[in-house]
Amino acid sequence: MIVHGSFTIARAWKAAPARVFEAFASLEAKGKWFAPGIQPTERSFDFCEGGREVFVGQHPSGVVSRFDCLYRDIVPPAEGRPGRIVSSYVMHQDGKKISVSQACVQILPDGNGTRLVVREDGAFLDGYDDNGSREHGTNWLMDMLGKSVGEAA
Repeated sequence: MIVHGSFTIARAWKAAPARVFEAFASLEAKGKWFAPGIQPTERSFDFCEGGREVFVGQHPSGVVSRFDCLYRDIVPPAEGRPGRIVSSYVMHQDGKKISVSQACVQILPDGNGTRLVVREDGAFLDGYDDNGSREHGTNWLMDMLGKSVGEAA
């Protein structure tokens, strides 16, 4: 059984598009905002088209999650041109596959800052009841991203 879900999240920041893009493109920069509070047990990061990112970690509750991502399309922002990151990823929880998703990130010039738009389409599998937690979690991550690029969330 598959339950489908999708959402769009938007943020506007004073940070330049190149700075926002770098927060996704560098392991060091991404480590400042992605999955804080989760103790990593496995980590790999190859940010390029066709590259793969894996993050396995244990939550304070003891739950172990696995994020296994494949980058499909990456375009850095340039003067007057938006950037984008398109990826597909699989999530596991305690060894059980719970979802397969596609995420599209647009990094748009907005005056002297950036407008970030994230669209995600997910397939939640075999009775996993997301109940909006993916959207809630992604909103929280975007708040953490905003803090990492010097913006108040």
